[in-house]
Amino acid sequence: MLKDLRIRFAVLALSMLCMAAGCAVVPTRNAFRMTDEPANEKKENDKEEEAKEDEPPKTLMTWNVGKRKNGDRENGEAEAPEVDTIETDRPDFTEASTTVGKGRIQLESGYTFIRDRTAGTRSIAHSYPELLFRIGMFAEWFELRIGQNWGHNTSTTGGATTITHGADDLYLGVKLALTEQARIFPESALVLQMTVPSGHPALSANQVLPGFNYLYGWDVIKDRLTLGGSAQVNRSIDDLGQHYAEYAQSATVGVGLTERIASYTEWFAIYHLGTISPNVGTEHYLNGGFTYLFRPNIQFDVRAGVGLNDKAQDLFTGAGFAVRY
Repeated sequence: MLKDLRIRFAVLALSMLCMAAGCAVVPTRNAFRMTDEPANEKKENDKEEEAKEDEPPKTLMTWNVGKRKNGDRENGEAEAPEVDTIETDRPDFTEASTTVGKGRIQLESGYTFIRDRTAGTRSIAHSYPELLFRIGMFAEWFELRIGQNWGHNTSTTGGATTITHGADDLYLGVKLALTEQARIFPESALVLQMTVPSGHPALSANQVLPGFNYLYGWDVIKDRLTLGGSAQVNRSIDDLGQHYAEYAQSATVGVGLTERIASYTEWFAIYHLGTISPNVGTEHYLNGGFTYLFRPNIQFDVRAGVGLNDKAQDLFTGAGFAVRY
């Protein structure tokens, strides 16, 4: 207030001096305007900026390129707030490169039918319920993961049929959100995972098998076109009891068809590195499917895929859902 009065007095004095000298001074439109309102607006803006800065980080790291304030586009225009909708790891092989967020719990589940015929052996398998609990805790970028599945396998060779059914080994892991997308640099996450020996004797590895999965993706066209991929390595054991490294690579393209319906097409491969078993070999697959966003926190999905080489399973298809709390 005192500063404004001084400004007004200085302008008036200058005007009087100029009038005495035979000139004229026209003050600017805001010269005599009290600055309480702009000051209040500035304080409010500062508070908003501080609130944004105080928001907990969504990722562990940040790309040192393409930085901009939250809610701003690169051209300086305000960006509309995003609708908070569920993001799932299923139904494709490539899991999401995001975490569920602190305080969130997400349940994903489904069923898969698998058919294969190799070297005179015909097999049919049912995989269910493919449970995955994703629990956000400690921070926005941290996610605890607990998975459990059951299998029912029927194999027929030369008229003899073998049936195996029971629980698979328990899956445990954590997902760490690493970076958000910045221009050409992807959104990324890292999953540290393992299975522990808890399943049916015929289906269990009978030992802890650790691994990791690096996930990455890009929003090419917002809500219309996405690209993603994954690279993972897990310890495994073959039918001869020998350990080897199982490496998997995937690439997926997602297309938003409507506000609720989306589709994906994906290739993935599994490489068995270091095994000497003749029954284990590289597997290549092509699959695709659709998702339906029933509610912001509920999604349904269907999928189908085929094996592209002899070692791969011939056909698989399934459906599932995910619910976020």
